[in-house]
Amino acid sequence: MIKKFYFLVLFAFLFLSCNKTTQTKLVFLDEYVIADSVPFKNTIIGGLSGVDFANNQYYFVVDDAKNPRILSANISVSDNKIQAVIFNDVIFLADATTNFYQQNTLDLESVFVDEATNEFYLVSEGSINSNKLPFVFKSDKNGRFLENFQLPKNLSNIKTIKHNGAFEASSKSIDNRGFWVAMEAPLNTDGEEPTFTKTSSPIRITYFDKTSKKATKQFAYQLENIKKPAKGNINLNGVTAILEYQENHFLIVERTYQNGYGSYGNIVKIFHAIIDESSTNVLEIDALKTSEFIPLKKRVVFNFDDVKEQLTDKIIDNIEGITFGPLLPNGNKSLLLIADDNFQVYGKQLNQFILLELQNN
Repeated sequence: MIKKFYFLVLFAFLFLSCNKTTQTKLVFLDEYVIADSVPFKNTIIGGLSGVDFANNQYYFVVDDAKNPRILSANISVSDNKIQAVIFNDVIFLADATTNFYQQNTLDLESVFVDEATNEFYLVSEGSINSNKLPFVFKSDKNGRFLENFQLPKNLSNIKTIKHNGAFEASSKSIDNRGFWVAMEAPLNTDGEEPTFTKTSSPIRITYFDKTSKKATKQFAYQLENIKKPAKGNINLNGVTAILEYQENHFLIVERTYQNGYGSYGNIVKIFHAIIDESSTNVLEIDALKTSEFIPLKKRVVFNFDDVKEQLTDKIIDNIEGITFGPLLPNGNKSLLLIADDNFQVYGKQLNQFILLELQNN
């Protein structure tokens, strides 16, 4: 009888503990679209590939290797709606004191800001076809180069990196002692690019320590396979944005692009991924194809197909950035996502801003 009593107590404790487990949920609130090719301070608005919210300003990197730059803007959110997006400055990455910018390809994909110093941390995917490695670097508030971060060995071999599949996303760490950088596609030595059948397609998410300026840990994240039928010869899926919103908890944006569908070629989902005690630190592993590892646990928390009826022309565009927005009236955090319209090079695309609510129930 006593054993039975203890068993019931233990069962009740475990049941209540499970019910207290936080479940992350994302809720669509609003969409805001800016007209394409709007002139702004001798440039045009477009190519928004990364975003960060810092010191009450939103900062965007522009994916334009010929004229790399950062834009700042005020975004007004009230009544759970984006009321206005007003760009107020452009910062050009030009530096007469070093040759770093000239020696590297600045194909900027992500940005975050140190709120204490107003310094920019920037991620470039380089140009593998031109023999230029991806890199992570820091500039001052005027866009002048400050320092570069040392890449780990497994991300320093240009022969293993896919062109347009290198560094794509970054996030501040919650403790602000470092930051995370994610690849878009698997290394050639790690796995296959996602296809219509299930494959092992791990990308690497690397943590860089701000003090040592080196990578100190790295984890594998498995990409989803492609589920929409092919209509053309381009069928890709990769990570385009990440955000650490709790310690070791991430929101990760996967974007499938398929040509042949016109403006409807994107499938965008957001996953909740977790580093736990079972996750393998792969920093010292050169080839995941030939190694055993445990990737991050993940589950889908938002699929833009579910809200396409509420979007302009039912289009979810090329989402490439995610950041926190202001607190909502109910006390929950908001999220702002942005799309890269590729300057309309590939046809009609949208300068699209998406507002979501982050719920932890």
